[in-house]
Formats: sequence, structure tokens, C-alpha cells
Amino acid sequence: MSLARVIDLRSDTVTLPKAEMIEAIRNAPLGDSIMGEDPTVNQLEKKAAELLGMEAALLVTSGTMANQITLMSLCNRGEEVIMGEDSHIYTLEGAAAAVVAQVQIRTIEVPDGIYDASKIESRIQTGDIQRPKTSLICLENTYNLNKGQIVSLENMKEIRAVANKHSIPVYLDGARLFNAAIELGVTPDVICREVDAVQFCLTKGLGCPIGSILAGTKEFIETATINRQRLGGGMRQAGIIAAPAIYALDHMIDRLSEDHKKAKLLAASLSTVDGIKIQAEDVQTNIVSPVISHEDWDSKLLIEFLSTKGIKVKNIGEKQVRMVVHYQITDEDIQFVVSAFKEFSSSVQIKTTVH
Repeated sequence: MSLARVIDLRSDTVTLPKAEMIEAIRNAPLGDSIMGEDPTVNQLEKKAAELLGMEAALLVTSGTMANQITLMSLCNRGEEVIMGEDSHIYTLEGAAAAVVAQVQIRTIEVPDGIYDASKIESRIQTGDIQRPKTSLICLENTYNLNKGQIVSLENMKEIRAVANKHSIPVYLDGARLFNAAIELGVTPDVICREVDAVQFCLTKGLGCPIGSILAGTKEFIETATINRQRLGGGMRQAGIIAAPAIYALDHMIDRLSEDHKKAKLLAASLSTVDGIKIQAEDVQTNIVSPVISHEDWDSKLLIEFLSTKGIKVKNIGEKQVRMVVHYQITDEDIQFVVSAFKEFSSSVQIKTTVH
């Protein structure tokens, strides 16, 4: 069937760059980035470092690359890294920590986006003939790509204190760092004070077509630059990536609050739909993951129905889907999605009853 508009809620990475970003690409002065001669890349890295309160920054192609570069730069092979069990590094990077960085991951539960500092401390190992040394603590904020939970500043400070006590660096996978900062009511540098290195994705919520920023001390970024090259991440006229990123940092951060507002409205509305279960108060940022509570329905059935309405959502379980609100989703889109869920609920219940 022909659909006038597709509402793609699978991720905030599906956005297309704004017209202003395309124009910025056209007008960007370029040079050889590996040689440090691309002025647009240099401008972006300086701007990003200042925004995060870090000494230096590095443009890389993706959040996964940033994460693996960090593991390679802060850990030796065969050492151990502590992180949450739902961390992107652990669940969705193709075991790169083992294959590329060659480190072992030890996970802990992070219920409701709260890290237990005492549990982290209990997992720390000094290393011996049989046990690996703990060389890094990895945090994620927002935590869990299916929930977008905010890790509080107080919680981060608790972990920082443990890390300092044992002289272990702390890394923040801040793929959606700005979503957390907006909801916490602080600038991103306040969050980054509690870590030694951080990355954020330019493609998640900020609308860029490619790229992530890795930041930390000058010494760390020097090592990270070498490891980026080893991974094939050195780029030439990368100003075409940096130009839309500069626009995003100037224009796309504050507006994230609009995404959060729409996501919370979506969750509240879906909580009234028969056969759909979600606690609206659990939605903290732009990610909404309702559960199908009706015993005869499943995600596949829901996704197939929504697709006939031009709505795309992500399957994250037999009875759960994920929806991520981004800048291309309008208030009207939210209303249409809610109506589609209600129509699904009504039509399937009728079929189930007849059957």
C-alpha cells in the first residue's frame, strides 16, 4: 500500500540531516585530517572538548569505535573492565572487547539506572597468577538503550570515589549524554567531571549522518589517535563529517527536551491502551518500550500491524517493542501512533474473541 508518510521510531539514528547541515557540508573548508590539516575537524574537536570540559577531543566514525579505542588506550590485553550488564559495549558491539581490545568484561546489575558503588568495589581485582587486574570502570549515561535511564550525579560521584580509592580510571559511554544533561538540568561538563574520558554520538538525537566524539586528557587523545589509526579510522577530508556536527552542537542539544516531552506523552497515552503495559513515570528521556500484556499477542503481530500504518518500531523481545522519539517526530505523529495502538488493540481483541 502507498503511505503518505513513514513514522520511523526504531531509533534516533534514523534521522536525515537537516538542510542546514547539508549546506554546512557544501561550505566546509577541508584538509587532510590525518595530518591535522582539516580546519573544520579541528574546529569541531576544540568545540567539543570545551563543551565537555575536557583537554582534547577526537572525531571518530562511531560510538562503537570510540568505545573500543578507549578500551585499547586505557587497558592492557588480558585485563578486566567492570560495567553494567546492559551496557552497549557488552551487548551490542560484536564481542569487540574480546576480539579487538582483548579485555575481559565483568558485569553488574544496574537496576533503574543506579550503579551500586559497593558492588563495583567488590568486583575490583588487583590481579594475580589466576585473576585479571581491573583496569577500567565503564559507565553509561543514559543507561540501557532500551530504557534511556539517567544516572544521577550523586551516583556517578560515588563511583568516582571508589575508582579514585583504587586508582582506576572511569570511562563514560555517553552515546546520549546530552539527553541526560538536559533532564538533569546541567551542562554536559558537569557530568564529565566525574570521569576521565567520555564519548558521545553525533547521530543519536543530534541528527548528524555519521560520527562520534571521544574526549579526555591530551595524553589520552594522543594514544586514542594512534589506536584510531590502527582500526582504520583515520580520515582525510573529514570536514564533511565535522561540519554538520558543528551545527548540531550549536542547534540540536537544547531541543532534546522536546523529544523527552513527546516520549513521556506517548508513554502516558499508551498506558491507557488495553493489552499494552507501560509505566509512564519510568520514561525518563526519549525512549519508550511498552510491553504487550495480552497473552495472545506478540511483538511480531504488533509490528506487522503498525507497518500497515506506516509506523516502524523495533522488536526487542517476544512481547516488547522500542520506540525512540527524535527531531523528525511531530506532535501529530505521536497522536497517530497512539491511535494506531488503540486500533490494534481493538481489532485484535475482536479477532481473538471471534476465534
